[in-house]
Amino acid sequence: MGKLIVSLSPHAHGTDSVERNMYGVIFALLPALVVSFYYFGIGSAIVCATSVVACVFFEWAITKYLLKKKETTIFDGSAALTGILLGMNLPSNLPIWIIIIGALVAIGIGKMSFGGLGNNPFNPALVGRCFLLVSFPAQMTSWPIAGQLGSYLDAETGATPLAIMKTAIKSGDASVLEQLPDSLHMLLGHPGLAHGAGTIGEVCALALLLGLAYMLWRKIITWHIPVSIIGTVFVFSGLLHLANPVYAHPVAVVLSGGLMLGAIFMATDYVTSPMTHRGQLIYGVAIGFLTVVIRNWGSYPEGMSFAILIMNAFTPIINMYVKPKRFGEVPAKK
Repeated sequence: MGKLIVSLSPHAHGTDSVERNMYGVIFALLPALVVSFYYFGIGSAIVCATSVVACVFFEWAITKYLLKKKETTIFDGSAALTGILLGMNLPSNLPIWIIIIGALVAIGIGKMSFGGLGNNPFNPALVGRCFLLVSFPAQMTSWPIAGQLGSYLDAETGATPLAIMKTAIKSGDASVLEQLPDSLHMLLGHPGLAHGAGTIGEVCALALLLGLAYMLWRKIITWHIPVSIIGTVFVFSGLLHLANPVYAHPVAVVLSGGLMLGAIFMATDYVTSPMTHRGQLIYGVAIGFLTVVIRNWGSYPEGMSFAILIMNAFTPIINMYVKPKRFGEVPAKK
């Protein structure tokens, strides 16, 4: 009989790593990035490049000069990913100095102040985005019309689909919703439409869905969070639409704003989302519900960022009360 060796986990070595997953998410974002460059041109390139460079620089500087660490973490892909996600949550005409402030807040406050990757309770990119939204509301709610490839700060702006939906609710006039682009344009994007396209990352839902398919195929994420968020928003907004046509059709609600970007790339962050599948479903349903509530009755037309940050705060509680059964555990008798 062979000798039984008892040792601590892990018992098997896998190919998974922080770097592999971070760069996998960045690769999944490439379709949306390419589409944003096609629709917004130089503005998208300037905003995204500035955000990435600033995030990487601030992580390097804070690690070296404030935390006094010899090892640098800028090559694990997390700072670059934060920069891309922050840039994709900004309008394509945002001034460079505001982008740099957002990057400093995202990395310095949202990430490094808690100890760096793996310790931050809130998604760093959303911390930076919400800080800018509160601090610079005029610049952060100026939405360039897609198709102005050579324009940056002087791009012509317009009302986004979410702003149109908000106007219909406030006025009580369902005919306002006729100004919305059709669902196909929301899915594919369309330069030159007479409305603001929104942030850089929300111009084409199909590009984001391609990224979702890639991450599911590579098993970087599971379906539980994005499907529960999108499904909850569809059902809740569908019920509202049936009760009162002043609320937009659920397909338009799902395809508009930053819902797809948030559900696929922001809410699924490993550090700030629950660990168990059941916990992820609870987390996703709550985000979807809060998003619809904030969009329809809150001050801002978009509620995705705030909903994710609120549920980031509840993630430790979800992890505490929604635990998998331990192997070999005998349930206590009542």
